[in-house]
This record gives sequence, C-alpha cells and structure tokens, in this order.
Amino acid sequence: MADAIDVAVVGGGPAGLAAAIKAKEAGAEHVTIIERGERLGGLLNQCIHNGFGLFYFNEDLTGPEYARRFVEKAEGLKIDTLLETMTLEITQDKKVAVCNKDGYRFLEPKAVVLAMGCRERTRQQILIPGYRPAGVLTAGTAQRMVNVDGCIPGKEIVILGSGDIGMIMARRLTLEGAHVKAVVEILPYCGGLIRNQVQCLQDFNVPLFLRHTVTWIHGRERVEAVTIAEVDENLEPMLETERVIGCDTLLLSVGLIPENELSLKAGVKLSPLTAGPVTNERRETNVPGIFAGGNVVHVNDYVDRVSWEGEIAGQSAAEYAAKGAVTPKKRIDLEVGENIMYVVPQSISGEKELAVQMRVKEPREKVEIHIGDMVVKRFRAVAPAEMVTIDLTREQLKKLKEGTTELRINCKTRR
Repeated sequence: MADAIDVAVVGGGPAGLAAAIKAKEAGAEHVTIIERGERLGGLLNQCIHNGFGLFYFNEDLTGPEYARRFVEKAEGLKIDTLLETMTLEITQDKKVAVCNKDGYRFLEPKAVVLAMGCRERTRQQILIPGYRPAGVLTAGTAQRMVNVDGCIPGKEIVILGSGDIGMIMARRLTLEGAHVKAVVEILPYCGGLIRNQVQCLQDFNVPLFLRHTVTWIHGRERVEAVTIAEVDENLEPMLETERVIGCDTLLLSVGLIPENELSLKAGVKLSPLTAGPVTNERRETNVPGIFAGGNVVHVNDYVDRVSWEGEIAGQSAAEYAAKGAVTPKKRIDLEVGENIMYVVPQSISGEKELAVQMRVKEPREKVEIHIGDMVVKRFRAVAPAEMVTIDLTREQLKKLKEGTTELRINCKTRR
C-alpha cells in the first residue's frame, strides 16, 4: 500500500530540515522527512566545533546546536519523520520506495525534495599507490570516531588534502594529544576556508605542504609511513623531490561528491561541473515535481547557505504540491565563462530577484563579476574555496535585452 503525502524530503540534514520546515510553513499539510540515520541533523551532530549559524542566526554555534534549532522547529510543526529508513528508489512519477524495520513500502508524494547531501572521496577514487594497511581513513570518518565514539584513530598523523574537514581535524587531533606531522595539498593554494587555515593550521604550527601529494603508503598491517613529493605544473609528482614521513595514520580530505544515485534513478539530469542536479531558480530539476537543495546540488562552504537553499526547494515543492507545475514565461540559461568553475542555479526566469552562487577556478585579486554585459559586483580577492554569491536585483534584470535566452558569467581582473 502506498502512502499519499504532499512533500517527501529525502535526507534529514541541514538542507532537508530547512526544506521540510519551509514546505510546512508554505502550506503543505503532510510533510515527511526520510532519514537513514537514527536521528535528525546529519553530519552536524559530529561537528562539535563552532562556526555554524554566523549568517543564518547571527550567532556562533556548534554543529549540534545549529541542528537542534531546526529539529525543535520541525517537531513543533509536527513534521512526520521516518528515521533509520533507507530510500531505495525514486521513480520519475515521484513514487518513493523506502525500507526500514517495519518493512518495504512506497510513498506517493505530490512533490519530492532531494537533500541527501554529499560524501567524501576515498583512497580508491584518487588511486594512491601502496599497500592496504589499517590507518587510512577519510577525515569525516575520523571526525566521527573522535567526536562521537571517543576514539583517537592514531598518534602520528599525516593529512592529504586541505579541505575544511581535514584542517578542522588537524586542530582536533592536536588538542587530543596526537602529532599532526603534515597537511599535504596538491594545489598551489589551500583548499578550504581561510579562517580554517589560520585557526586550525597556523595557530597550531601544523606544517602545510602546498604543491605536494602522497605517492606511496608504507606498511602492510598498519600504516608505517607515507612518501610525499612535490608536483609540477601538470600536477605530476617529481620523483627527485620525494621524502618519507613516518606516521601511523593517513587522513584523506580530498573533496566531496554530491550523493546522487537516487537522482539518477529518478531521471534527474546532473551537471558535469557540480555532479549535482541541474536546477532552475526554484531549485526544480528537469523532472517536474522533483526539487533539490544543499550539498546534493553543489558542495557549499557554509551550512547557512545549505539551509537557505533547502528553504527555496521546500517552498517550491509546497507550491507544486498545491498548484501543480509552475511554468515561467521565459528561461535564461546561465553559462560559465572566464575563471568560473560552475554556477547555481543553471537557469533563471528573469522575472524576480534572486541570489546566484558560483565558484571560481583559481584565486585572483581585484576582480569584477560580469553577468552578460553587466558588471554586478567587485571583489578585492576571490578563491575556489570561498563561494561567490551575487544578488541579482529587479533593476538589473530589467536591463536584460528582450529575448535574452543565455547569460555568460565571467570573473575578470579589473584594469
């Protein structure tokens, strides 16, 4: 037997919670969150450091504190929750197959919000040579071990990649008495937020090796050492620069990938630039009635932005559940240009003001963002780790030429 509901939200992390709350506030009567974990909040529950909510709440919160505010609001709105429940499939006609201890069943929502978040890249995906000893972990796994399970993964640590989780774990493990001997980054710049580079590495004298990578993992039963080497302009290791660093643990902080196996099953088109769904300004995918928000669309730098994106998807899903499809009078595709890695959303209607998010390909100073023929914002500096957000106003949109179907976004150095 199928359960008929208004909006089903797949994922109970920050995006899913925000989407469900907004959908309920927008008039959807029956909203259900489907969460595979044992409680709501997602990875926020293991992020015990502060730095959350600076924009959304204008407060400096820990991850669990941030999550708790949304969980309490969802409970107050009496939003239905299916915990420890796996979503097995979403069909193109929006049937959602779920399975838990009570068995297998279908939900039949009028609209679906994809909010599955993202996952870490593993050793297998970056192909590090060497044996397969114990002690090679993703940074997120180590974070859960330390903050939730109370277990220190090792005493002598090397971290590959300067993503935010990796740098935060460098600080966390140092505070727990471990020796973080190096953070190794293949790019010529740090891969995470500047504040984390300062607060987690520089403040704790953790060495950062830019333009380096791990070329070999030593040890059969347990990690004994890693070999690192400098890379050339093509990111290829220069063997003459190799050095061995003794360690018992290698943490990987080498990027995140949106969780989109369910999206593909539902027929959702994915962007080759973000690995997440292609969406319009309402965060609707190419499949009518299926919306997406947060890190499942693209990997954000701040959780506050994840929540805001979830809210857009949740409100749009509620409107779809109540009124059916909303067809804009026109569609304008946003295309990437000079020094732009990607842009979200990928299309707009040009009918209302909105925020456009993007990342640059490389760091630059004294730049301006061009959308079409308009210079919309100037920055003293930009970097790939820092999201660039542009607020397009009604006045700017009115300047678009009649019949515009495409706008190219460029990040140009100011003259």
